[in-house]
Amino acid sequence: MCLIALAWRALPGIRLIVAANRDEYHARPTAPAAFWTDTPSVLGGRDLQDGGTWMGVTRNGRFAALTNHRTPNGTRSNARSRGHLVAGFLRGPATAAAYCASVAADTGQYNGFNLLAGDADELWYVGNHAAVAEVLPCGIHTLSNARLNTPWPKAVGLAAALQESAKTAAGEDAMVGALMDALRDTTVPQDASLPETGVGLMRERMLAPRMIVAPLYGTRSGSVLIVREDGSLRLDEHSFDSAGETIGIVSQSLGASFRDTG
Repeated sequence: MCLIALAWRALPGIRLIVAANRDEYHARPTAPAAFWTDTPSVLGGRDLQDGGTWMGVTRNGRFAALTNHRTPNGTRSNARSRGHLVAGFLRGPATAAAYCASVAADTGQYNGFNLLAGDADELWYVGNHAAVAEVLPCGIHTLSNARLNTPWPKAVGLAAALQESAKTAAGEDAMVGALMDALRDTTVPQDASLPETGVGLMRERMLAPRMIVAPLYGTRSGSVLIVREDGSLRLDEHSFDSAGETIGIVSQSLGASFRDTG
């Protein structure tokens, strides 16, 4: 993922809402959201190159998502795939607090990352640019390619769309539709509002929209996850090609008994 807005225990009856875009090279092989054949409790997309994932949820309500942390020093080719951080939490028994503490103690093997990990009780954040993990307070939070709640224009705009849809949408289907529309916004902010991350102005412009449309690298999918307080959930995912056209739609639901109803 490269853009996330979420509401954590901010709405009656809903534990978590996540709206997120995954940006990646179009050539990187990817499987759409599904229950994993090797770990049937996990629902999420799959990186077919290294086996990890950028976002997923389990039948008992564990959630994790990842964004890259943009640094001017680039990336190390021998670093471990960051997608294993998400997969490791989803597959394991550790609490979100314990898992993020262990990640914070051993971040050097990964390129820059931000990780969100949550269970039924708490939602935690950790990255390899900070000394310790932190628990998130109730409310709306954003994450892009900088630290948690850094006010980049696309993050601020998506958070506003999440707040608005939560107030005005007539039911979950309408909320999901509104959030998917918000994720597909290709507006480029004014230069004065762009971050300076060391990649140059032209690339800052290319990366600035919520949805990036470019031949080699861009937004591969948009996802909306809703986890209700009773443990039931739904995950909607739209996949896109290099022209920004929809090439796949997945919608999965789990009832409070964690039986697949999708």
